Amino acid sequence: MATLNKIKEIIAQRGLDAEFSAVYKQEDYENNYARYLKIAEDFESIFENAGEREVSLFSAPGRSEIGGNHTDHNHGLVLAAGISLDAIAVASKNDEGIVRVKSAGYPMDTVSCDELEPCEKEYGKSQAIVRGIVARFKELGYNVGGFDATTSSQVLSGSGLSSSAAFEVLVGTILNHLYNDGKVPMPEIAKIAQYSENVYFGKPCGLLDQMACAVGGFVSIDFEDTSKPVINAIDFDFAKSGHSLVIVDTKGSHSNLTDDYAAVRGEMESVAEFFGKKVLREVDKEDVIRFAADVSKNLGERAVLRALHFYGENEKVIAQTEALLKNDFESFKELIIKSGRSSYMYNQNVYTCKNPTNQPLSLALCISEQLLEGKGAWRVHGGGFAGTIQAFVPDELVGTYTDKMKNIFGDDSCYVLSIRKGGTKVY
Repeated sequence: MATLNKIKEIIAQRGLDAEFSAVYKQEDYENNYARYLKIAEDFESIFENAGEREVSLFSAPGRSEIGGNHTDHNHGLVLAAGISLDAIAVASKNDEGIVRVKSAGYPMDTVSCDELEPCEKEYGKSQAIVRGIVARFKELGYNVGGFDATTSSQVLSGSGLSSSAAFEVLVGTILNHLYNDGKVPMPEIAKIAQYSENVYFGKPCGLLDQMACAVGGFVSIDFEDTSKPVINAIDFDFAKSGHSLVIVDTKGSHSNLTDDYAAVRGEMESVAEFFGKKVLREVDKEDVIRFAADVSKNLGERAVLRALHFYGENEKVIAQTEALLKNDFESFKELIIKSGRSSYMYNQNVYTCKNPTNQPLSLALCISEQLLEGKGAWRVHGGGFAGTIQAFVPDELVGTYTDKMKNIFGDDSCYVLSIRKGGTKVY
């Protein structure tokens, strides 16, 4: 911790290289120095006597779903990773019992530590997220207190990279370090973030996004018991794989897709209900196959296909994890492609049947196959139906691949990412 004036001096002298090495690629240092300087200047312009206040720097990554497409909501397995696009903050304690968070481009969120009940008028607003995180910290017996913060985020909204979860984990990480000496485990921060989004923000999300943003790196997560998910960090150095993770934003609109997303979960759970269970994790795959005709007659063939996709994805997550642990990246890429094909053919979340002529994800996947077959890997990313695909591209082909995608989807459509640690205090 240092005064804001000292932090600005350190940034000007490029004195955070050691700290940046834990979360950013070296070629991204300059961009991040500029980002941290900007929010430091924002802090100085917003809060009184800012220059002499002791401040800390924080970062929380977005996340990429690597394996396990649409499995978490039925208590399945997921492989995820924290990525180099992140949300960052400059934060300082205050003695007022008031939390003030000013995010770039948004109004100030102000929350009193004495007023922590959920408020329906705040549903869907970032202020609700802040209030919920402070409230849950307090409910769980952790220390809370006032702080002032300015934040900025690179995590694309609506991209499947979990911008909301990154913000939630960022706020939790600030409270953790300012008032709890960083002793709250990061998986606990993830659960607090999920609680805030469910109860205060009004969105019934799962735990995948928050857990991946909080823990970072490659992580496998087993959601059989959602109250106690089994999280395993995977010891794999992606930087040595000879590949880059590229997210392609096809600019497809997510509007009017709520029922498409809901139908995936709903149809999986309807199959489980057919067998007297709540979620597919409680149903044996062989029973679904054995009674496929009866299930199809009652629920339709697509429900059966989506259920079989669920089981196949769980199996592939196990195999992907084993491939990474064995440093077998070629097998890992083959499994990524198989996962993508399952999403396309069985889960059917690459385009919406409401508008079958509009298929930007399909086009991105097709061009990816043309460019990367036998060399890289590609798949739909996140919820699907619109938005982004994911590709593992050999480093020597990154320029060619991104140029082709930019020609189709625009200059700002490609993001070349690295895998990084989770929510952290940078300085």
